[in-house]
Amino acid sequence: MTDTTQAAIDMDSLMSKYAAWEAAAAALIPDNKARLFAFLASANITRVTVRFDGEGDSGQIEDITAYAGDAQVALPGGKVASLDLPYGQIEPVERWHSAELALETMAYDLLKEKHDGWENSDGAYGEFTFDVAAGTITLDYNERFMSSEQYCYSW
Repeated sequence: MTDTTQAAIDMDSLMSKYAAWEAAAAALIPDNKARLFAFLASANITRVTVRFDGEGDSGQIEDITAYAGDAQVALPGGKVASLDLPYGQIEPVERWHSAELALETMAYDLLKEKHDGWENSDGAYGEFTFDVAAGTITLDYNERFMSSEQYCYSW
């Protein structure tokens, strides 16, 4: 017997709302990048590398290294403001994070935008380079996959 007391889920509407939220969240990235780069530049940071690795439905940031010129330096203390759009919301919320958390959040947001699911199955690994002096972020992305080849012969 079918339960007629519950309304059917409108998947088209649900997916449309999710796509709109996802686009609105992605639209925050340029402003968050500008805020983060200004914060790093004020501490004379010229470049930051962020290494990540994931597989088997789990992934994480492995290492964050900051540089002033060629010299490795500590990330600056203090907090950097960024905008966040909690799922289902329409208005962004300002959050204050350490440089480390702001870099992690930016890396995860960019991975989601370009390679959502990077941590699934055989996973992926790579490195972001935040070139503060040039105002660019570069992603070196390596995806793992298992392959098989099947042959069948009949004589």
